[in-house]
Amino acid sequence: MPVKEINIILKNEPGQLSSVSEILDSNGINIIAFYVSTKGKEGSLRFVANDPDKAVTVLKARGYKIRVREVIACETPHHPGGLNSILKPLKKEGLNVGYIYPCISCGGSENTATLILGATPTNRERILAVLKDNWIRVLNEELYRL
Repeated sequence: MPVKEINIILKNEPGQLSSVSEILDSNGINIIAFYVSTKGKEGSLRFVANDPDKAVTVLKARGYKIRVREVIACETPHHPGGLNSILKPLKKEGLNVGYIYPCISCGGSENTATLILGATPTNRERILAVLKDNWIRVLNEELYRL
């Protein structure tokens, strides 16, 4: 099963992220990776949780509007140029990634970092194929257990 990313639009004001974090914490849900951006009076919180289905359920029950999409989780070497080991093959194939953000801590070896890549559904399948062809480890639901 692919990794699921949850996206919530929040008001750009103090306490909004804390409220979401508190709801997840009180329900035993851990945030594995997250990305926050703001524009004007709104903010966007994209995150991967260890139990995405439960996270969606509890947040919807609290009135949050949720969007869920499939993202790519992959490992990259954790040294200078490591990120390019992912980006260079994608560049060669003319594939664009919409955004990238790291996992907070994902239990891999000391020599790797786990990244979340967002791409359009069409590009997603092509990106997965290129990563696998270049021996880049792609994580699926095992990410939730690391």
